[in-house]
Amino acid sequence: MSLQLSGKTVIITGAAGGLGRAFALGFAERGANVVVADMNEAGSAETVSLIESTGGKAIAVQTNVTDKASCEAVADAAIASFGSLDVLVNNAAIYATIERANFWEIDPNEWDKVMAVNVKGAWLASAAAYTRMSEGGSIINIASATVFSGSPLWMHYVASKGAVIGMTRVMAREAGVKNITVNAIAPGFTLTEASLSIMDDAASYGVSSRAIKRASTPDDMVGTALFLASDDASYITGQTLVVDGGKQFI
Repeated sequence: MSLQLSGKTVIITGAAGGLGRAFALGFAERGANVVVADMNEAGSAETVSLIESTGGKAIAVQTNVTDKASCEAVADAAIASFGSLDVLVNNAAIYATIERANFWEIDPNEWDKVMAVNVKGAWLASAAAYTRMSEGGSIINIASATVFSGSPLWMHYVASKGAVIGMTRVMAREAGVKNITVNAIAPGFTLTEASLSIMDDAASYGVSSRAIKRASTPDDMVGTALFLASDDASYITGQTLVVDGGKQFI
């Protein structure tokens, strides 16, 4: 498997930095045209610059995933710039800024904000992409292994990512008519800028409970996304792949 994606066009939401940027660079390295969809214009421009510096092709489109018209605009921009839309990676999410609290103390406004981006955003981006996507395309939703561990004090985030897994299964059933696959990746705790900002011991967090005794980096997630977007995964749909180094859940 070469996982070459030459000629394919991918939209990656939340690609101005962190895990999204790693996805963008990985897809570009394999020949894909990359559309960086993010609210952060400066970060998006930097991602595009990094891709272009290695000979890749990319554009940035300021995108609010909670807004239907904005999601449709980035999908249209992908086709206008590169002639097709083949892959969507739903990576945009509220994460590091979430206020941790017991479930009975979560601020309803905070709950709504998390759901708007993490759940509604993935739905709207998928709806806009699917209706414009090439036959045999791929939608990849970024969930979280926290769904399976039930991380305490974070029910709004965990619930949002659980919803993403549920949406993945429904979307896969409905998208199959166009031979479009829909799968989810559930990363374990990964050393992104966001993760490093929320805890002092991020580099060692959870390592002892993993089969592979090292911290996870954004690059560890890229290969899974590339595989799911490739023709080699054209018969895999509705699945959630947990990529966490073999963490033990108790």
